[in-house]
Amino acid sequence: MLQQRTIAREVTLHGVGIHTGVASTVTFKPAPEFAGLVFVRKDLPGEPRVHVRPENAVYDQGAGRRTILSEGGVEIHTMEHLLATVSGLGIDNLVMETSAMEIAEPEDGSAAPIAALLRSAGTVEQKAGRRHIKISKPVTYRHGAVELTAVPHDRFRISFTIDYDHPAVGTQYASWDIDDTVFEREIAPARTFVLERDIAALRASGLIRGGSLENAVVIGDKGVLNEGGLRFPDEFVRHKVLDLMGDLTLLGGPILGHIIAARSGHQSHVEFVRKLAKEIPRAGRRDGRPRGEWDISSIIELMPHRYPLLLIDRILELEEGKRVVGQKNVTINEPFFVGHFPGHPVMPGVLIIEAMAQCGGVLLLNMVDDPTGKLVYFIGIDDAKFRKPVLPGDVLRFELTVDKFKGRICRMRGTATVDGQLVAEALLTSSIVEK
Repeated sequence: MLQQRTIAREVTLHGVGIHTGVASTVTFKPAPEFAGLVFVRKDLPGEPRVHVRPENAVYDQGAGRRTILSEGGVEIHTMEHLLATVSGLGIDNLVMETSAMEIAEPEDGSAAPIAALLRSAGTVEQKAGRRHIKISKPVTYRHGAVELTAVPHDRFRISFTIDYDHPAVGTQYASWDIDDTVFEREIAPARTFVLERDIAALRASGLIRGGSLENAVVIGDKGVLNEGGLRFPDEFVRHKVLDLMGDLTLLGGPILGHIIAARSGHQSHVEFVRKLAKEIPRAGRRDGRPRGEWDISSIIELMPHRYPLLLIDRILELEEGKRVVGQKNVTINEPFFVGHFPGHPVMPGVLIIEAMAQCGGVLLLNMVDDPTGKLVYFIGIDDAKFRKPVLPGDVLRFELTVDKFKGRICRMRGTATVDGQLVAEALLTSSIVEK
């Protein structure tokens, strides 16, 4: 299991928003396990947060040449180069404090200065394992000439084709299995670009106010206008790969799969991300449900248990890597009441512990890569105590917190209550194994 990572120390990026022209800063700070990537608007009262999640990606045909995140009415603009760098370097958890709505762009229009800055901060491996988003089936998005497809692959690969009606660009194709070395060498140095003939219209619509020959490649009728020319013969398609990497980061985790793109841009990327999030759910999460709350359908997607031994009905709260709260509705129709005991139905204590362990299993499987390919084996019970009998009509509430997690072994402290009264408690140890 690869471990989650954050940065070792705080660093700050200075730059100008390429569309607004507003000078701003982004301060990168370490974040704990399972925090994910979070923007903080330091310029607004209360310093609201915007999380990098697919549900926060904005689809807006008027957004133009940028990606937008929105949460609670608070927006972050043009973060795609920054997010591409964060994911390209394998950073899972990060707080990014920005002094403006639009993310600061470094002077040269590429992601290389951002990568150098984050490298200077160093990285820290955290205890919890990384949770990849594994492409398990083909998913395709089409709109006119635009096509995006995700197919299974044992690494993260992007293949991109661009096709411009301009002799200096034309058709270009690039494809890589991407890791941090490939990202820094082949992708990060590629600069944003614009056709000279489009500049007037873009500025008239309020865009590229901060653009210049210093932070973008400008392509005139006779070729590139920038002194020094291109960094790569196919720099344009490389930059499109960079943009796509940033937009794919909106999924909320690293990808295992091959993404094949043709003639796509930011808004089609956002639509594709939304489709991927819906068709390849991460660890059983359902669109439209409160974060951390799972219904029985979501539990069944993750857990292998079935009737009569699926003993939880709902997950009420889930703090990734830390804590889970689940519920079991006890009815007279439970099969074990037939023999335990005739005329005096009492839920067996061993099944209370089993239900408690299943809640812990949801938390544990949600902490690993490819949970559908794993099982949780119950390997130890310590300090188990039963305080009160559980009867038909009771609603059991289980709460478990992670006490220790190392390698594939996890120890959790669990309690079971009915109407706020403790009925059972135990220290449970489990192991993650391959199916």
